[in-house]
Amino acid sequence: MTSLREIQDPLKARYRDDPAAARVTLSASGRLGEGVTCSVDTGRAMAEAGLHPATGGDGAALCSGDMLLEALVACAGVTLRAVATSLGLDVRGGTVRAEGDLDFRGTLAVAKDAPVGFTDIRLSFELDTSASSDELATLQKLTERYCVVLQSLVSAPTVSTTVTAQ
Repeated sequence: MTSLREIQDPLKARYRDDPAAARVTLSASGRLGEGVTCSVDTGRAMAEAGLHPATGGDGAALCSGDMLLEALVACAGVTLRAVATSLGLDVRGGTVRAEGDLDFRGTLAVAKDAPVGFTDIRLSFELDTSASSDELATLQKLTERYCVVLQSLVSAPTVSTTVTAQ
């Protein structure tokens, strides 16, 4: 079985030699659906997003806030596994959990002083491992550093929007 290091070493060498090769644009797309929904192609299945029940949704469609937290959990879990593998730590299993606080008064324009979006997000790991507390601290630090979704939330990338008519 090929190890993660064997797979990543040639990629790392290529990116050192040709930094432009490391720049990749990821994309996602969706189609506006019936009512207040948008269907997003995840590459594996179609996911229909809609309003959260706290904003008038019926709960039948996925909430995009939940999807953001799910993306964070997925990325952090994969990153933690990769870091643990790189460090040679035995992580037999575990859970990753993300919780985020929202004040829907902002989204519904009920209170101008209420923020739109998450005000606090908490990410936690509960691991089945024999790693020492120092090893766990290193694992946490490196997972935080290399998790793309976490760093995108923490570092707030430049975002632009456009709207055009067909």
